Amino acid sequence: MTNEEIFEKKIQDDVRIEPKDWMPEAYRKTLIRQISQHAHSEVVGMLPEANWITRAPTLRRKATLLAKVQDEAGHGLYLYSAMETLGMPRAQAIDDLLSGKAKYSSIFNYPTLSWADMGTIGWLVDGAAILNQVPLCRTSYGPYARAMVRVCKEESFHQRQGFEIMQSLSQGSAEQKAMAQDAINRWWWPTLMMFGPRDAESGNTELSMKWRIKRFTNDELRQKFVDMMVPQAQHLGLSIPDPRLKWNEEKKGYDFGDVDWNEFWKVVKGQGPCNKQRLEARNKAHDQGAWVREAAAAYAEKRAKRAQLGASA
Repeated sequence: MTNEEIFEKKIQDDVRIEPKDWMPEAYRKTLIRQISQHAHSEVVGMLPEANWITRAPTLRRKATLLAKVQDEAGHGLYLYSAMETLGMPRAQAIDDLLSGKAKYSSIFNYPTLSWADMGTIGWLVDGAAILNQVPLCRTSYGPYARAMVRVCKEESFHQRQGFEIMQSLSQGSAEQKAMAQDAINRWWWPTLMMFGPRDAESGNTELSMKWRIKRFTNDELRQKFVDMMVPQAQHLGLSIPDPRLKWNEEKKGYDFGDVDWNEFWKVVKGQGPCNKQRLEARNKAHDQGAWVREAAAAYAEKRAKRAQLGASA
């Protein structure tokens, strides 16, 4: 059998592809694009939430939000490590992010205006992330799949944390419930955009499905998300800002309105409300952290020399 035939058989048999296995260059490039974008999203995703750590209403809320931001930093670390097994240097991927060449999830280019946004991000945004990411635990590339096991466990905690914030607000004063509803109104449609373009307009879905990198299409995941979230919103006593939302008995799911695709592509191309601020913040942090990277590299070099001397003694 040829290398390509062995690769295709592994895909069909659901045998994981590992870093030393032969793989088509297009498969490698597709994974590098997806994993690096995923890693960038985790790192940039820390910014809108870190902004609220010092303003969280109680010490408990501060501690849990801080823990969540730390988790997201760890997710970025796992994913950059998985990406490196494909031959993509981490430094290059980060340079691509800082220059604006690389993409990250469009959702993080929206502002967080109130404390309710922390609940809505945890509940809606992390809920969408879970739907996207749980199937990735079965993705065809081994290091990516293994990294996603822990990521998904922690994302599940994040969603429960967000739902609990929304529940507290929805059961609070009229002002608190109005704050929660306002947050849903602002975040619902950007969250639906997280699943990516419509299947007919996605240039990557067909190959990703063929190679079992993805297990569901963008539109399938978007439908699953709506069907999952509507009952949860009803439980909270909050409404989904979609006048076309309606239960469809025939398909056993909800019909819903169209995403503003013009806005989606605008944000993806770097023209969202916070695109500029997010990249500026990441560049500033990178520049200010140069001394830490230099110190870590010097320490690693010192330890390596010490180990070498010990081995030769």
